[in-house]
Amino acid sequence: MAVNAASLAARRAAGLLVACLAVAWIACASAESPAVGPSRFSETRRLMGVPWTITVYAESPPAAATAIAAGFAEVSRLERILSDYDPASELSRLSAQAPTAAPVEVGADLWRVLSRAVAIRDATDAAFDPTVGPLTTLWRQARRTGRLPADDSLAAARQAVGPKSLRLVHDRKAVSLERPCMRLDLGGIGMGYAVDRGLEVLGRHGIEAAMIDASGDVGVSGAPPGTRGWSIAIAPLRRAAGEGPPAEPAERLVLVHQAVTTSGDAFQAVEIAGRRYSHIVDPRTGIGVSGPAAVTVVAADCTTADALATAASVLGPERAPAVIAAQPGCSARFAWLENGSLRTASTPGWSSHITQTAE
Repeated sequence: MAVNAASLAARRAAGLLVACLAVAWIACASAESPAVGPSRFSETRRLMGVPWTITVYAESPPAAATAIAAGFAEVSRLERILSDYDPASELSRLSAQAPTAAPVEVGADLWRVLSRAVAIRDATDAAFDPTVGPLTTLWRQARRTGRLPADDSLAAARQAVGPKSLRLVHDRKAVSLERPCMRLDLGGIGMGYAVDRGLEVLGRHGIEAAMIDASGDVGVSGAPPGTRGWSIAIAPLRRAAGEGPPAEPAERLVLVHQAVTTSGDAFQAVEIAGRRYSHIVDPRTGIGVSGPAAVTVVAADCTTADALATAASVLGPERAPAVIAAQPGCSARFAWLENGSLRTASTPGWSSHITQTAE
C-alpha cells in the first residue's frame, strides 16, 4: 500500500521527524488512582514495513498476550489485502485488471477503505485520491535519482489519475477501473484503517483501554486506569527538516476513543534545483508538495485522521483548515517554515486536546 512497505514507511518516517508523534505512554492522572486493577502490557512487531506497538491494560498476562496477538493478526491480515507492494494482495490483483471490462466485486475490507477514500477525496477537492499510484511511482524514482520526472512521463501518469479513473458500484460493492495503466495506492488511509480494525479486535477480547501506535498513526480506546486519557506528545517541527534545535516547544495531547496522525516531509523528500519536494504528491498536479511542513490531525478514528493529514499536506495551511474544520470531530495543527521563520496555525477545537507543553 503505500499502505505497506516503503511507501508506508516513508510516510510514517516523515511524521516521526517533522512534528512526529512521539507517543509517551504517560496517562494524565486524576486525583485518585485505583490500588488494584488491570496492568499495562505492551509488545512491538514489524508490520506493513514499520514497527507497530500495541499497548493494553489487562487483568492478567495471558489475557493481554491473547488480545495483543489477535490485534497483530488482524493487521497482518489487512496487509495481505491492502498492500500495493505484494502482487498477490487483493488490491494489487485489482489494479492489475485496469481497465476493467466490468465492475469487479471486492471483499468487505477493501470496499470499506475505497468507499471512505472516495468520500474523503470528494470532501477535499481531490487533494486525497486513491488513484494516485502512477504519480507516487514517479516521485519515488525522483527521490532516488535527484531528477524531476520527465514531462512526458508525468503527463502519461496524470492521465491515469483522478476521480474519473475510479467508479464504485455501491449496490454490488464492486469497483470499476476506468483507465489504462492506473494503480490504486492506499498509503494515505490503509494504515489508519488497520489501526481502527486492530482496536476493534482488542475490544472483542475484553480490552477496554488500548493504544495502537503504527509508527506515528496512533489510535486509542478507553482511558488507562486512574487517568483521563492517553497522553501523546507531538515533537516540535525542526528547522531544515530535522536538523538543528527545536523550532517550537512540543505539545501534549490527551485522547480517549480518538486517533491522531502527522503528515510531513522530513525523511522522504528530495531537493532539486534548490526546491524541496515532499514524498506526498498532489494528485491534481502530479507535483510533490513543497516543504518543510507538517500537519497533525485529530479525529474520531484513525482512518479519517490518516487520510485528512495527507489531504491537508497537499492543500496547505491556507486552504486545509476550512476542510478539516468541516469534518465532524476533527481538528488539526499546522507548522511550516516560511522565509526561515516558523509559522503555526490550528483549527477550532485543537486547543481542547492540549493538556500541557512538553519540555
